[in-house]
Amino acid sequence: MTLVLEARGITRRFGGVVANDKVDLDLHEGEIHALLGENGAGKSTLMNILYGLMRPDEGEIRRGGRPVAMRSPSDAIALGIGMVHQHFMLIPVFTVAENIVLGAEHVRRGLLDRRRASAEVRELSRRYGLDVDPDARVEDLPVGVQQRVEIIKALYRKAEILILDEPTAVLTPQEAEELFRVLRGLTAQKVSVLFITHKLKEVLAVADRVTVMRAGKVVGAAIPAETDERGLAAMMVGREVVLQVNKAPASPRAVVLDVQGLSVAGRRGHGGGEDVVREVSFSVRAGEILGIAGVQGNGQTELVEAITGLASPRGGRVLLRGRDVTGALPRALIDRGVSHVPEDRQRHGLVLSYSIADNLVLCTYDRPPFAERGVLRDEARDENAARLVKSFDIRAPGPGTPVSALSGGNQQKVILARELSRPVELLVASQPTRGVDVGSIEHIHREIVAARDAGAAVLLVSAELDEILALSDRIAVMYRGGIVAMRDAGVVSRTELGMLMAGVQPGEAGAQGAAGEGAAGGEAGAQGAAGEAAP
Repeated sequence: MTLVLEARGITRRFGGVVANDKVDLDLHEGEIHALLGENGAGKSTLMNILYGLMRPDEGEIRRGGRPVAMRSPSDAIALGIGMVHQHFMLIPVFTVAENIVLGAEHVRRGLLDRRRASAEVRELSRRYGLDVDPDARVEDLPVGVQQRVEIIKALYRKAEILILDEPTAVLTPQEAEELFRVLRGLTAQKVSVLFITHKLKEVLAVADRVTVMRAGKVVGAAIPAETDERGLAAMMVGREVVLQVNKAPASPRAVVLDVQGLSVAGRRGHGGGEDVVREVSFSVRAGEILGIAGVQGNGQTELVEAITGLASPRGGRVLLRGRDVTGALPRALIDRGVSHVPEDRQRHGLVLSYSIADNLVLCTYDRPPFAERGVLRDEARDENAARLVKSFDIRAPGPGTPVSALSGGNQQKVILARELSRPVELLVASQPTRGVDVGSIEHIHREIVAARDAGAAVLLVSAELDEILALSDRIAVMYRGGIVAMRDAGVVSRTELGMLMAGVQPGEAGAQGAAGEGAAGGEAGAQGAAGEAAP
C-alpha cells in the first residue's frame, strides 16, 4: 500500500517532560490507523506536530515520501491534511455552510455567496455519506452532527488525510457507530485516517492497524483481528488491567435523594422552552448506585442540572435527607455533602485558567486546612494537590500547571479527585469516565464503588451501557423526558435495556419497527442502543 504520511524520530520536550520520545509512525492510503494510549501518553502532542500546531525538537515528517516542513496548520492544509479536534472549532451562531467555508469563502459583489456555499456543502455531504443540513445553525445540532460538520470542513479544504483527536469522547455509542460508518465510507474513497483514542472496543471495531504509545514512546503495534481488549490494555498501561468491576452486593439504607414529580424546561435550541424532563420521580438510598440509562438528549442533562443547582425546575421537588433543596444554589448543596461530576467538564467542572492545585480545592478553599481566619494556606493546598495528583495519576508537569494545558482525560481526573476526596452524602456522576483511559476507568470505578460502600448515595448517568450495567445496583431508563422503567441491575439484559431506551416496552407488537425509529428525534434505535456501549 502507498505510504501517504510518515513521522520519523519525532521528539518534543516541554521543559523537563519528554512528551514524544523518538516516535515513528506511518499511514497508508485508504486505511484507518489507530493511535492508542493513556491520557498523557503523547498522542495529542504527536498529532499537533503532524498538523503544524507544534514543531518537533527533533525528527522529520514526510508526505508522499518527501520531507516537509510543518510550520503552521496552513502548511498541513496545503499538503492535504485536516484535523478534527476533541473540542470542536465551530462558531455556534453560524450556519453549517458558514462554518465550513470560513476562511475559504467565495465572495460575490463583496458578500459571501451563501447559495454557492450551501450547494457545495450539500454536494460534499452527498458524496461522502455525511448527512447535514447546510442551512442549520450549529448551536441547534446534536454533538454527533457537529462532528460531521468538522469532517466536512476538512474535506472542503481537499483533505486526503484526516487526523481525529479522541473523536468519540463526546459521542453516544450510537453516534460513535455512525461515525465509524462514515470513516469506512471515507477510506473506501482513498481518504486516510489517523484515529487517536484510548477506547479499546472502538479500536477493535474500526481500525486496520493499531500503534500503542506509553509515556511518550511507541511501545507496540497490533492488527485488531490478532489481539483483544486485554492485550491492548496491558500494552497501554504496562500491566494487567481488570476490565470487570468487582463489587459486593449493595446494602441500601435510608433514602438520601428523593426526586418528586420533577419537571425541567429545555434551553434555547434544546427543547425550545418546553419541558424536557416531565414529572420524574425516583429515590436513591445510602449505600446504593442508581444508574440512569438512556440515549443522550432524553432529558438526563437537564435532570442532573436541576438536582445539582445548575438549573431551576419548573415543577416538582428535590429532597435531600428529607429536606427540601429544590432550586438551591450549588454552593448550598456542596455544603450539604453533594458531590457533582458534571457532564461538561470545561463549563461546569473547572476554572480553566486556575492551576491544578487551585481547582482541587474549589469546594473547600474557604475552610480548614486550606484557609485560616480568611487567609488561604498555600502549603496545605499544595500538599493536598501533591497527594491527589499521585493518587489519581494526573499527568502534568506539576500541580501549578493550569488545567487548560491538560488533556481532556486529565481534566476529568482533576474533577474526580476533587469530588471524591471530601465527605460525600450524595455523589451525582454524569459521564464520569468520558474521555478517560482504561487504566483510569478502572480506578474511577473502584472509587465510585468505594463511595457507595462508605455509605454515599450514588446517582450515575452514563451513555456507556457497559458502565451502567457494571456499576449500578438499580437502573432507571429515561426516554423523552420521563422514567419509563426501573430494573434491578442483576436481572435486566442489555437487549431489554436497549429496547426501553428506544421507547419500546419488551413484548410490544411491532417492537422491531419502533426500535428502528430510535429515541430523541430518531437518533438511536433499540438495536443500536442494545449494541456495544463503548464501540
